[in-house]
Amino acid sequence: MGDRRQHSKDHMQQKPQRTGSPGKRRVRNICVYCGSNSGTNPAYAAAAHRLGQTMANADIGLVYGGGGLGLMGELARSVLAHGGRVTGIIPAFLSKKERMLRDVTELIVVDDMHQRKKLMFDKSDAFVALPGGIGTLEELVEQLTWAQLGRHTKPVVLVNIDGFWEPLLALLRHMSEEAFIRPEMDVRFATVERAEDVVATILAAAASQRRGEAAAAAAAVSEKF
Repeated sequence: MGDRRQHSKDHMQQKPQRTGSPGKRRVRNICVYCGSNSGTNPAYAAAAHRLGQTMANADIGLVYGGGGLGLMGELARSVLAHGGRVTGIIPAFLSKKERMLRDVTELIVVDDMHQRKKLMFDKSDAFVALPGGIGTLEELVEQLTWAQLGRHTKPVVLVNIDGFWEPLLALLRHMSEEAFIRPEMDVRFATVERAEDVVATILAAAASQRRGEAAAAAAAVSEKF
């Protein structure tokens, strides 16, 4: 991966975590994609703040792009202000442009965007998209594509504040109607209207997945006897 400059206020975060079997996996960290701007609607920043509070209260860590501006900064500071854990992952070339937030639990400076996205994926148990721009959209669509292709089963949630994501939802419906998304290759994600509902939605999806994995394992065992 090349040189990586890593800083942490909590050295315990540097220790590798045991992931356990898929059936025992729980939601420890959520990756949130969002804008480095705040947008024109004050509801977006308010939602970022509430999401940070909800995650911290649930003892769920934040993994995000490491910036201190816009919704990214609002979210990270909210998690920290409410006693939560934050991992920021940012390429060196964006450290000044996005005003890298240094007061996080773990700060990882990488060489490029590919390393950033890979680490964000590896460190997260679910993905959330708040309002944002092209970068937010690209990261979100990548996770939807990987899930569609069966490369991961981690929950993905769109936070549709004041209908921000309606154009994307309409486009996905249009793609399905035009047969560019086949029924067996459906794009699976959840949509919530309020930031306060994100954590509960992810926990419910993770629990449902665990039950499905347990049922599949039991069925596989029964077929052997």
